[in-house]
Amino acid sequence: MKQTSKKTSAENKNGKQQQGNKTNGNEQHQESLLEKFFIDQLRDIYYAEQQLIKAIPEMQRACTTEELEDAFGDHLKQTERHVKRLERVFQTIGRKAEGEKCEAIEGIIREVKKIISETKEGTMTRDAALIIAAQKVEHYEIATYGGLVQLAITMNLHRAAEVLDKTLMEEEATDRLLTDIAEMHINIEADYENYSWNQQEESHVGEYMGTSNSF
Repeated sequence: MKQTSKKTSAENKNGKQQQGNKTNGNEQHQESLLEKFFIDQLRDIYYAEQQLIKAIPEMQRACTTEELEDAFGDHLKQTERHVKRLERVFQTIGRKAEGEKCEAIEGIIREVKKIISETKEGTMTRDAALIIAAQKVEHYEIATYGGLVQLAITMNLHRAAEVLDKTLMEEEATDRLLTDIAEMHINIEADYENYSWNQQEESHVGEYMGTSNSF
């Protein structure tokens, strides 16, 4: 009986040691706070890109000019590539590619829908407003991808940094293209759609001319 008790006691002790070793092993593989933040941001932008794939066609259909419609069409293809690149980054770090709801992109997409409903179809003003909304998306993506590239470099994820940097450069190029389209003619042509204060000035001028003629 004493031998059995000793054996049981020894087994329990070994079991606790093995359990302790497993715990220590798990602790060694825990995510650092920086790693967790990096993964959270990857999931955030992965969700954002997927939502944009759904939103861009609606923006295309709402365009007045063929030039802006084509620019959105090209960016849609780019966005599909961006999703695939993010999946490669997830694979590089041994994580499942999954999104996490991005409140920022949800807000901008709501703004796009509001712009479409509140601007007149076929006007340059609508295109000017769509460009502003699209650039808000670009600036959010540029900030996110720029931060992810630097974090990847910091954590020695150089392959991931290269992939993310390709997307960053494309987002910056799209932002410049949208600025060029706006400045070259859309904003100028939207200017001819007249402002309420210009109409008031014209009305005052007409009243003044009528008063002058009566003397």
